[in-house]
Amino acid sequence: MTYENILVESQNGLATITINRPTKLNALNRDTIAELHHAFNTLGLDATIRAIILTGSGEKAFVAGADIAEFANFSVEEGAQLASHGQEILFDFVEKLRTPVIAAVNGFALGGGLELAMSCHIRVASDNAKMGLPEVSLGVIPGYGGTQRLPQLVGKGRAMEMIMTAAMVSADDAYRMGLVNHVVPQAELLDFCNGIAQKIMKNSPVAIGQAIKAVNANFKDGVNGFETEIKAFGKLFGTEDFKEGTTAFLEKRKAEFKGN
Repeated sequence: MTYENILVESQNGLATITINRPTKLNALNRDTIAELHHAFNTLGLDATIRAIILTGSGEKAFVAGADIAEFANFSVEEGAQLASHGQEILFDFVEKLRTPVIAAVNGFALGGGLELAMSCHIRVASDNAKMGLPEVSLGVIPGYGGTQRLPQLVGKGRAMEMIMTAAMVSADDAYRMGLVNHVVPQAELLDFCNGIAQKIMKNSPVAIGQAIKAVNANFKDGVNGFETEIKAFGKLFGTEDFKEGTTAFLEKRKAEFKGN
């Protein structure tokens, strides 16, 4: 597939997806969401890809939000379908992906942009980043999972304040409240994310995939996270990665995981 709104690069097991709509501050329109789904799905099925970095082009924005012009005249039914479809093919899809995704948040991450970053497994912000969910200032609410993931990350009270005031928070405030894992100078952002990815890629990809599933289970209604963990733990005993990891430990050598 030829992409018009994103760039995808991969080298030595690490893929980088760059949302490339700088004149629109990388806003998410329907085509961009579809392209991101295709890219994440393709990379997720590629056993040679051990980690993915997601970022935005330019220095001004990770993703400045959704493309409001696309849905300003939607009906009630169209609005509900917009949220449902977007969550299914992108935001929930990224969260459930077994390949770790690191959001490199440079500049503005607003609305759907922050929701996309929150869908990723790890978030690193540049020191000039600004984050927020301004949807109520437009007469709507976050529709791509923001009302659910933000409280999970920062707590109910802080999430309520951010959503109801529509205010932006700085990178440092986002770090203090647990919204991002790290804050680094903008010039160092991608290198820092690459360093995290390299540490991840030394470990068993099949175990990491099961860890993502188990952690996510704790935040899903009707799912027993402890049971998910127990089943995943037991399942891994039947993998080649488990045999390699334990054997390498006993032999005092570095494990070479194959992801199976």
